[in-house]
Amino acid sequence: MSPIQIALLLLAVAGVWAVIELALTLRKTRTVVDSLDKTVSDLNNTIAEAQPVVAKLDGAVDELTPALAQVEPLLKSSKTAVDALTSNLVEVEAVVRDISEVTGSVAEASNAVSSVTDSAAGAVQKLFNKVKAPAADAERTLSAAAEAEQPTERVLIDEAGDDAAAGDDDAQKPAAKAAQYYTYTPAETSEESCDE
Repeated sequence: MSPIQIALLLLAVAGVWAVIELALTLRKTRTVVDSLDKTVSDLNNTIAEAQPVVAKLDGAVDELTPALAQVEPLLKSSKTAVDALTSNLVEVEAVVRDISEVTGSVAEASNAVSSVTDSAAGAVQKLFNKVKAPAADAERTLSAAAEAEQPTERVLIDEAGDDAAAGDDDAQKPAAKAAQYYTYTPAETSEESCDE
């Protein structure tokens, strides 16, 4: 074969290969175009569904515009109301302060009245004590007289049991001995002296 024929043959093979590659590329492009077409149709459907929502939002914005115009006067009136409330709270504080002063005065007056009543009660108590005092003194005098009628006698007994008179030599006894005193009424003394 001649080189021209070989070149034509190679050129024909290259042409066939190019046509095949072109067909494969066109097939891939068609799939991409089909998917792109689906995406565009989905996007159109989404836009169609969003149009009523956008229309509603547009209507809401139209309705909010007058409300937004009224917000500024509302803010001014709320500021006025807060100022009025502040002044009312200042007045309430003054009233509470006045009430605390009044209650303090009432407490002082109550303390004064209670001190007056306490002193009056003390004076009445002293008066009753002066009336009762002569009667109590008379009772004490009677009881002292009754005790004086019953004389008692003291007897000194040392540890050994010996009776000692007041004039014995007690000073000569050692300090180790402890003296014990017993008090007897006259009736007991006479019986005891009889036993000895």
